[in-house]
Formats: sequence, structure tokens, C-alpha cells
Amino acid sequence: MIIDTTQIQAIHSFSGLESVKVKEVYGIIWILAPIFTIVLGITMGLLVIVWLEREISAGIQQRIGPEYAGPLGILQALADGIKLLLKESLLPSRGDTRLFRIGPSIAVISVFLSYLVIPFGYKLVLADLSIGVFFWIAASSIAPVGLLMSGYGSNNKYSFLGGLRAAAQSISYEIPLALCVLSISLRVILSNSSSTVDIVEAQSKYGFWGWHLWRQPIGFIIFIISSLAECERLPFDLPEAEEELVAGYQTEYSGIKFGLFYVASYLNLLISSLFVTVLYLGGWNLSIPYIFVPELFDITKRGKVFGTIVSIVITLAKTFSFLFISIATRWTLPRLRMDQLLNLGWKFLLPISLGNLLLTTSSQLLSL
Repeated sequence: MIIDTTQIQAIHSFSGLESVKVKEVYGIIWILAPIFTIVLGITMGLLVIVWLEREISAGIQQRIGPEYAGPLGILQALADGIKLLLKESLLPSRGDTRLFRIGPSIAVISVFLSYLVIPFGYKLVLADLSIGVFFWIAASSIAPVGLLMSGYGSNNKYSFLGGLRAAAQSISYEIPLALCVLSISLRVILSNSSSTVDIVEAQSKYGFWGWHLWRQPIGFIIFIISSLAECERLPFDLPEAEEELVAGYQTEYSGIKFGLFYVASYLNLLISSLFVTVLYLGGWNLSIPYIFVPELFDITKRGKVFGTIVSIVITLAKTFSFLFISIATRWTLPRLRMDQLLNLGWKFLLPISLGNLLLTTSSQLLSL
């Protein structure tokens, strides 16, 4: 059989078109795969956090926690989420329905944006920005706007007071939090970068002793207090104090919109714990001094698959250790009054964090 040139050109053009289509499909998969992985990881982390809080609170209060929904009750959070999805979402008759609808979405989206700059490994980060930590500060400052919109749009005095409290609390504790982050990133800023990956790498020289926890102990304590206040966890849960404001800015919400506030709260707690790990606890590093075990020092950078798995496991182990402390703190300390909350932020944490920044700056200038 004889094939002429036109048939050969048609075959070549068809094969070239097929290769272009395959490349486009691979490109789409390459974009969607990390997003799907992050969403799946966040969902699993949310289920684990809710289960941990219920089990830890049950242990502290000496009662039985969830045990029927799945093994050890781990699917209880999933059952509650399905229940909220199936419930009717009501709207206030005299409220601002636009603000009422938009508020929960803003609170959740601002938290999701923060996950872009969290490194789970040496190259395991969605966006390695040179201003990574400050991107987190900027993204987290959007959430109180959504809470204030929800409180105002509900046309309820308790909801509006809860939104005002959330805004006042966020402003009071964002400044000390930002000053602690600035003190941590000051050394890395000298190399024109404030990337979260660079901050973790700066702690990897001396293993456990290279953590910023030992170099910034005052900043570490202030960061923990400020992050708990930003998450509105006890003893800082005044925006939704049940005895005073019924449920705060959540009073008029039901169904999935009500569930979005809890999703934002727990994800914010997870993001704060991850940043404690990244900024103060060495991130994904194994944290064993290389003087004693030199072959394990760069274990997270050697094998692609094995190193990635080890990095994720180490990061999550440190994160959930801090999560345990945060959850135990909620069921241990009493709630502060509003004046005590503001005095703690403005009269104590802000001056101490400024002094810590001044001390860090002086030590860096003397070391040049």
C-alpha cells in the first residue's frame, strides 16, 4: 500500500494535536492536584481537631466523649457537618441579607488564604513568598471584617456586640502578634527575605538548640497568647460569650452558615499551631543535633518520597503537640472580662513585644 505525502502530513498533524492535548491535560492535573491535596488535608485535619477537642475535654471533665459515630467516635464531626448541611439556612427578616450572607464566607476564605505560605517540607509549599509571614498577618486581619459584617447584618443587639468585640479583640492582639513575627524574621530580613521556608532553614543549623524558642522565649509566650486571642479561644472567647451574648455574632445563623464559623475557628486554631511550629519549633526539621547523628540531619532533603513523608509527619507531630496544649488551656482557665482582655493586649503585651523587638534589633546590629 502506497501512502502519499498529504496522508503523512495529516498523520503528523493529528499526532501533534494529540500531544498538545495531553500536555494541556497534564498541566490542568498539575494545577489541581496540589489544591485537592491541600483541601483533603485541611478536611482531615479539621475532623481530627474536633475529635481531639471532644476527647480531651471529656477526659478533663471525667466523662465519656463521642464513641458511637465510627471507631472511637472519630466520625462525630462528619456527622455534625452533614446535619448542618441538611438544616434550613434562615435569614433575618429585618437584617441586611447581603452582609449576613457574605460574612461567614469572608471569615473562612481569609483562613484558607493563610495555608498558601505554610511549608510542610523543604519544597512542599504552595507559595514560597518573600513576605510569607506578613502575608499571613494580612490575610488573618480580614476575618474580623467578616465577623463585624455578620453581626451588623443580623439586626440583633447581641450579634452586633459580638461583632464589635471580635473587631476590638483582633486589633488589640494583631499588633503584638505582628511584632513577634517581625522579631523572628529580623535575621532573615537582613537577606531581603521573610519567607517561611527561609525562617525554618535558619533554625536547622544546630538541631533542637537552633529553634527560635530558645532565642525568642519572650516572643514565644506573647505569640502563644496573641494567637489564642486571635482564634477567640478560652479565656479569650468574649465575642461569643454564651452567658452575656447568647452566641455573639452567630446568634441569628443556622445551617451551613452556622457551621462555617466553626470551620473558620478550628482552621484558624490549626493555622496558628502550624505557624508556632514554623516560627519557633524548627518546622519540618528532625531537630536532632547533627553532632550526634550527622546522617539524620538532612533526612528530609534526601529522598523525594521518603523525605516528603518524614517532613509532613514531623511538622504535624509538632503542630498537634501544641494543639493539645491549646485545647487543654481552653478547659482550664476562666474567661477574662472585656476590660481585662483589652488591658492585657494594650498595656502588657504591646510594650513587652516592642521591647523584645528593640532587644532583637540591638543584638542583630551588634552582631554585624
